[in-house]
Amino acid sequence: MLVLYQLLKKVDKRLATLMVALVLVQVPMAFANMLVGIAPLVLLNGAGFWSVFDKQQLDALAMGSLTLRGYGINAIIALWGLWLLPFGLLVFRSGFIPRILGVFLMIACFADLTISVTSLLFPAYEPMVHKLIIFGIGEILIILWLLIKGARVQPLDDSVSVPAGG
Repeated sequence: MLVLYQLLKKVDKRLATLMVALVLVQVPMAFANMLVGIAPLVLLNGAGFWSVFDKQQLDALAMGSLTLRGYGINAIIALWGLWLLPFGLLVFRSGFIPRILGVFLMIACFADLTISVTSLLFPAYEPMVHKLIIFGIGEILIILWLLIKGARVQPLDDSVSVPAGG
């Protein structure tokens, strides 16, 4: 994230800062959600102090924890999408990364937001909107572009020549 910030802060420092902030907000949410996901392992590990609960109660607690984890993932998907909007705008405005990649990132933002909101508010339609995940192709394309092609903030100067043998 810091490398992306360094790369894109000259395009628009406020948008680059917003992009980083939206990613940083995800970290504690993802950590808390991971703890909720680990809870069934703790509940069902057979430790003696759990003997005050019967098996059905422990199973219900474990299942409730897994259900809560699912809601957490659906909430985090909104943040996964939100950071793509400033990222996409920065890429679009940059001039040194193809604009189409910025458009794809912004489309992925709205796809993630649609998936998140629908999954949380209208769970019956969740299987239908999860097909929008295909619009995440922009995230894959920007990764490939930056890994393979790279981003040159300034064009290389052809007037600089490398001395022979050096």
